[in-house]
Amino acid sequence: MTAHPRGEAPDPAAEDHEAGEDGSVGADDSPGMPDEGGAQGAHDSAKSAEGAQEAGEGSDAAPAPTEAEAELAAQRELRRRIEQRKAGKDGPIAAGAKLSGTAADLLAAVRAVESGEKPGADFFDSPGTAPAPRRTAPAAATPVRPSPAPARPVPRVASAEAAAAVAAVLAEGGAPGTLAGPVAATLGEAAGDLLRADPWQLLAVPGVRPEQADGFARALLGAECGPDDERRTAALVGHLLERAALRGHTALDAEEVRAALSGFAVTDPGEAVRHAVAEGVVLVFQDGADGVDAMDLEDGDQPQEQGEEGDEREPARVLLGLDRYALAEESLADGLARLMNSCEKGADWADAAAAAPSPSAAELVRAAAGAGVVVHSGGESARAEPAALIAAAHGMGLRGLGTAHSPDGRRRLAEAVGDPGAAVTLSGLLSGAEGPGRDADGALALDVLVVLDAPQLDVETAAVLVESLADGTRLVLSGDPGVLGSAGAGRVFADVIGARSCPHVVSRTPDPGPIGELVSGVGIGELAQVEAPGREVVIVPVRDAGEAVHRTVQLVADSVPRALGVPSGDTQVITVGHGGSAGTTALNAALKQRLNPGPGRFGGFDPGDRVVHVPAPGRAVPGSVVSADAEGLRLDCAGTPVVVPPDDVATAVRHGWALSAHQAAGMRWPAAVVVLPGDAAQGLSRPWVYTAFSRGERHLSVVHGVDQALPRAVAEVPAQERTTRLRPLLEALPTPDAP
Repeated sequence: MTAHPRGEAPDPAAEDHEAGEDGSVGADDSPGMPDEGGAQGAHDSAKSAEGAQEAGEGSDAAPAPTEAEAELAAQRELRRRIEQRKAGKDGPIAAGAKLSGTAADLLAAVRAVESGEKPGADFFDSPGTAPAPRRTAPAAATPVRPSPAPARPVPRVASAEAAAAVAAVLAEGGAPGTLAGPVAATLGEAAGDLLRADPWQLLAVPGVRPEQADGFARALLGAECGPDDERRTAALVGHLLERAALRGHTALDAEEVRAALSGFAVTDPGEAVRHAVAEGVVLVFQDGADGVDAMDLEDGDQPQEQGEEGDEREPARVLLGLDRYALAEESLADGLARLMNSCEKGADWADAAAAAPSPSAAELVRAAAGAGVVVHSGGESARAEPAALIAAAHGMGLRGLGTAHSPDGRRRLAEAVGDPGAAVTLSGLLSGAEGPGRDADGALALDVLVVLDAPQLDVETAAVLVESLADGTRLVLSGDPGVLGSAGAGRVFADVIGARSCPHVVSRTPDPGPIGELVSGVGIGELAQVEAPGREVVIVPVRDAGEAVHRTVQLVADSVPRALGVPSGDTQVITVGHGGSAGTTALNAALKQRLNPGPGRFGGFDPGDRVVHVPAPGRAVPGSVVSADAEGLRLDCAGTPVVVPPDDVATAVRHGWALSAHQAAGMRWPAAVVVLPGDAAQGLSRPWVYTAFSRGERHLSVVHGVDQALPRAVAEVPAQERTTRLRPLLEALPTPDAP
């Protein structure tokens, strides 16, 4: 890409954004555990901060409880309705065949609930009421709004006795006593006994690395400790799956797990995997194979699929997955099939389609009229089409609602519909803080639900959402396939599109102007030149990270406001990661010094500081500091007052003049400054560039120091694939057109 001096016509090739769309982990901050040699110290990862860890300020660990998990726990009663979802299936999906031991019991429990043999209350810690039949959409029931859920999930707190027992065991193993609370909270009241019996249970605690757990186990067990200890190998398998979830995977190929175990000095990885499955640490699934025990295979072997006449086909892939994601994917697949099959086509949508503002909007209205689930894809301008669908539903007397990933997206959708009550954030809808509330059966009181920013939807949140919809509710998943994927595990939007199990409306409405032209080219792998007579796109070449920071501050504080009339507060800086000499941390420090200097007397913050609040991993809400008192740091987030407790400030609030692309997804600003220092080249990909470059509405400046790495990333580094099971599950389920 050719770089142009500031003020010259931009080279569109320089406009693409960074890679890292895969939700990979950020900094890996370990809690000072002894490593293999017994030394203490925290460990800093060099990976760019994206996905779940990017939103969580770079902590690299087993995933902390997300808001989606809290919602899943709160709605366990709804899980009992799974029993009716597979009534129309022709046969079971080939997954986990011929398991034994705890794994078989666990999978049998899930299947028993789904098949109706036993109620969900038998397996979940919820009141043992009889399963209720699946409800239909209520006619005019008065919705019941539950009390709003707290912004952050309430962490589990262990008793003082449990923490003391853990502290004693940690001291014996030379581990820091500061881990006592997290270990007790993670493992429960019997954590001390569990940890003494199995020191590798320490790996379940966020931030603990395998070498640190090994050092602790060696100090505790002495000669009894070995690399092939079944306790160690089982913990490592679970750790690998948890780490994969941070990168967006809901499952991993068994061969990949075996290879990773070899790197941890496990001499028989195949046996280690078989043991982990037998102990119920992970579940095993097979793509397309029926009646073959994957764990009976020799290492490296794959079960062969047989054709009609016995001819061998491509080997069936063996996948390993954690039960939480397996349940979420199967629940989501069944719920989507339920909505597809329960759609009533009695209402006449012809007049609404005829009155639609564009051909693509009319096509979307017609698709929603005839299907219970519809997928809609397009760029920023295409958001007017789901807005038209919501307005059409209102015109027909139906309860239509749209959700967005962020408060900014909610505002833009409400403006497009022309009704402030027509849009909510998805997190607010699920928590009960926003939206119409739920009916007596716990279903959302809606007839039509449009989910914008659908690529940001992880599988657990999607499962909760679909489970909350009554039979007959129409669901539209809308989004831009080119942007970065969800911070959480799964790729719901891409899997639903790939399964082709429901109508897919592709918008024909292009994004206008030089920025829209540039971003459209990036989406197809081209960094083309665009004409920008109004300086909509400007390239600022830099030689090193120091100059990149200097130029960025100059653009935000002086050049953009003076030349374009866009205030500094309406300009957003976007960079590849949090660390590095030109990451968000360095840029925020420089921008604060210029725009709002102060001593940082409130935990590093001053009134007027621009911040981003992270109420849960994967969610970033821009705001500003108002004040602080004994209750915590007081913020103004899009007009909503937020109080962050003092203990949470360090992890839930950071300065927000500069964000990562993952944090910026789902939001737009009048102007965006994308910073690409030389050390950012490895973090670039087509989805990153697409996301970052499309955040500016009127202006885009690219502080460019990566030379040819930018066009190469756009052309050669597409979205990193995520291993999931949702697509084959959707393909196997019956649809309205199935016999």
